[in-house]
Amino acid sequence: MGCVHGKCCGRYPQSSDGDLRDFRDAGPYSAQRKHILSQRSLEFVPVPSHGYRLEYSLLTQRGYYPDSPDKENQDSFCVSKQVRGNPNIHFFGVFDGHGELGTQCANFVKDRLIEILANDSTLSADPVKSYNSAFLTTNYELHNSKIDDTMSGTTAITVLVIGDTLYVANVGDSRAVIAVKDGNRIIAEDLSCDQTPFRKDEYERVKLCGARVMSVDQVEGLKDPDIQTWGEESESGDPPRLWIPNGRYPGTAFTRSVGDSTAETIGVVATPEVSMVKLTPNHLFFVVASDGVFEFLSSQAVVDMAARYPDPRDACAAIAGESYKLWLEHEIRTDDITIIIVHIKGLSNSAGGATDGASGANNRPATRVRKISESSVTTGSEVYCSVRSDSSEIQSCQLVLSMNRSPAIVVPSPTCQSPVSCG
Repeated sequence: MGCVHGKCCGRYPQSSDGDLRDFRDAGPYSAQRKHILSQRSLEFVPVPSHGYRLEYSLLTQRGYYPDSPDKENQDSFCVSKQVRGNPNIHFFGVFDGHGELGTQCANFVKDRLIEILANDSTLSADPVKSYNSAFLTTNYELHNSKIDDTMSGTTAITVLVIGDTLYVANVGDSRAVIAVKDGNRIIAEDLSCDQTPFRKDEYERVKLCGARVMSVDQVEGLKDPDIQTWGEESESGDPPRLWIPNGRYPGTAFTRSVGDSTAETIGVVATPEVSMVKLTPNHLFFVVASDGVFEFLSSQAVVDMAARYPDPRDACAAIAGESYKLWLEHEIRTDDITIIIVHIKGLSNSAGGATDGASGANNRPATRVRKISESSVTTGSEVYCSVRSDSSEIQSCQLVLSMNRSPAIVVPSPTCQSPVSCG
């Protein structure tokens, strides 16, 4: 969901919970199936500190733009193994560019973000601080690069694996989701929360920074601009967007991004929301994807589809294909689509922390969101999140529940920020 000329905000109906049997054994169909991504090898990376491995694949698909047949894929991705030479640290990221120079912005952030993280000697000791510093420094460097990011930028959803812990940093409306075993079902749990004006905290923050928040119809005078009430979803395909006080730009449908220097003046910041999850044997795989995947598919629907394919190459292809099909059923175009699926293999109770691993739903560790500190130690399927202000203080977290979605991990929003300097 990018600039005012970007895609709509409609949603596809939620699906039911997945069946664990699909993940454990897809039957003879999978044994005879030719891999759709036959030209891409299945990648493996060990995490020796905890005796498990990650198996992953990815796919990126240019969108269908009948009015712009030469438009390039503005999505980008990054997989970096053994960050800082450490065999237990691995990085996965998806970057969804937007605007005229969105491709250049996405590629710039893809390259610089991991470079900055890899050069940070405090990464292992304080991943949250490192993440925040890397995002803000990358944003500053993009502003001062040869790329004109006045009306262009990128969202970023990234997962940093450190031992048996995932650190998820999000800027924008792409998403990370983890699949959790719950008896004979597989439940999708969001590891990030879309940063859009639909969120009350983000809405209030950008309003304090001077943004006008209105849909396109409101800006054009077709609807009452004083009605500042939007549901969690926009069935009309006309979501609330951000505009400067006396103009019809930039029209961003997100409240955080890297780049977008004009939107930054009205509260669009590059400060990431960071969540943390301690892995257990109940965690089967995680998905990192651009919003081209989630526009018409819920988190649960994506996890359901991924669970049906033991090989993540097939899962990537199936989800991308379904996303593409749904776009064309609802619109005359599609968005760019990028997805990374990472299977968690061989994590044992002893290596992965305390959990009973029982099959009953009542025994599945609950997902909990709370304030974290430097010394926090977690067990089970505990999820923590934090964000640091400019004074590096860890702020408390909020839990947001939705009738139609898994619990979202939401952290306090920063106040209106001026561009970061590296003085």
